[in-house]
Amino acid sequence: MTPRFDLIGIVTSDMAASLAFYRRLGLDIPADADGEPHVEAQLPGGLRIAWDSEATVRSFAPEWEPGPRGAGRIGLAFLCDGPADVDKVYAALTGAGYEGRTAPWDAAWGQRYAVLGDPDGNGVDLFAPLTGG
Repeated sequence: MTPRFDLIGIVTSDMAASLAFYRRLGLDIPADADGEPHVEAQLPGGLRIAWDSEATVRSFAPEWEPGPRGAGRIGLAFLCDGPADVDKVYAALTGAGYEGRTAPWDAAWGQRYAVLGDPDGNGVDLFAPLTGG
């Protein structure tokens, strides 16, 4: 049997803050999940994303320590509907106080691209093809 990519895991220092950020990106996360030690959400296509509190991780790996802020425990990329949507989502999130790392630009590889930081310092990219083909 070949392993199948099934889950993206995020270790968070503030569950409510992390979930609020990802809700703003359109993920369907129940509002009552903010106080839970482990939260999962189903993504289109069957992939899952999960958040664990630092305490949850330490419950089975007591020696675990987070990396330095901004070192990137993980990286996620969100495909937007079009180039203007990259700008719109970036502006909405930075306007709400989230970290903007790289403002939207037209990348050499043919995409409108921007980079945010989530509340735990993980990189979150926004992108869309510059053309339809």
